[in-house]
Amino acid sequence: MTSFVRRLTVGSTIPHVPVHHQKFKPTIEIPAFPLLPHNNQRPLGIALRSRKYWRVEAVGPVGRSEGGDGTKKAGGGPGPGPCSYSLGDRTTEVERRERNRTVEVVVAAGVTVVLGVGNRVLYKLALVPLKHYPFFLAQLATFGYVLVYFSVLYLRYHAGIVTDEMLSMPKAPFLAVGLLEALGAATGMAAGAILSGASIPILSQTFLVWQILLSIIFLGRRYRINQLLGCFLVAVGVIISVASGSSSGHSLKEAGMFWSLLMIVSFLFQAADTVLKEVIFLDAAQRLKGGSIDLFVVNSYGSAFQALFICLLLPFLSKLWGIPFSQLPNYLKDGAACFLNIGGTLSSRCDGAPLLPLLFVIVNMGFNISLLHLLKISSAVVSSLASTFSVPISVYVFTLPLPYLGVASSLPTGFVAGAIILVTGLLIYAWTPSGSTAALPSPSN
Repeated sequence: MTSFVRRLTVGSTIPHVPVHHQKFKPTIEIPAFPLLPHNNQRPLGIALRSRKYWRVEAVGPVGRSEGGDGTKKAGGGPGPGPCSYSLGDRTTEVERRERNRTVEVVVAAGVTVVLGVGNRVLYKLALVPLKHYPFFLAQLATFGYVLVYFSVLYLRYHAGIVTDEMLSMPKAPFLAVGLLEALGAATGMAAGAILSGASIPILSQTFLVWQILLSIIFLGRRYRINQLLGCFLVAVGVIISVASGSSSGHSLKEAGMFWSLLMIVSFLFQAADTVLKEVIFLDAAQRLKGGSIDLFVVNSYGSAFQALFICLLLPFLSKLWGIPFSQLPNYLKDGAACFLNIGGTLSSRCDGAPLLPLLFVIVNMGFNISLLHLLKISSAVVSSLASTFSVPISVYVFTLPLPYLGVASSLPTGFVAGAIILVTGLLIYAWTPSGSTAALPSPSN
């Protein structure tokens, strides 16, 4: 028997067509019978299957929506739409994915905070044996990262994690990342050589402001009032917890406006660097057709170009640290000897090397990777908040009896008040009003 596939349209637009509603089943099966036109009207829609029975499905007219919640309006395309379309399963799946993403972001933020605290504490400890060679420690980290990142990238490529499509991404954005990181390091070193005390952590809060402005301009982000208020309270909380009881205001006044502005500019370069990395992830999701670029591709090429620009800026950077460029080779040689804790009388001033500097380099590398991962799955502002949250925790850790640091520092008088304001700001930022949509769309993974 020849089969037909037609649909029965039910509604007020088809008169004189009796429709028998069933109480429980929206579809019925009836024995096969010939289909005849009725009064020159469109034939009743019968969905025939190549089986013993026909399957009759009642559908609504085009553009008409039947039912309440869980229904879907028919589109404007040809043909009638269904009476109702349940989105329950799909909604549940979307909610499950959103919950999983939220959990992933929270865990990644927690790891970033822990590594951020370790990064700040270990940097202070690493400078105990290398207190005369901080410039050597900075260059060791910069050029050591290039070797480590490309080694990991090579292994991940041969394991099939990194693809040729990822490696064929345009290199101009990575070049810009390296330039911004080098400029941020150069201006930060220049200002940091003059500024001291709690002034640098206070000025570092402009980093969050720069990120919000740049993400609005270049990413088209729109922030809710509670998010802007939360970011403001976070910055205020850090300033209060760090600056209370210190002479930060006096040190800022002594250093002069120029060096404070230069430090603020250095954080502008760093904020632009993180926003550009977020643009790279968004662009990669389009170029890779929904895929995601590997973190080590971004880190490897970014670090390589940063090292290139650092080499070009070496005469300027060495002068900032009071090292004549002609004496730079001898300085680096002595720094390497102190790092390896060799060289006779030199080793007496390098107690704690190479363990403490190596621990700092490893934790700093882990912090950079976790920060980039958090940036990938959330946004530049969220990663900045996680990094900022580690500042007051680091202040508290320095009050503990740490090895090599001698007498522990006292806790600032306003630390508790600042910490309460900071946590309040984080909660306000994370609060989503009922019925509102997310203001920060996440990059595609």
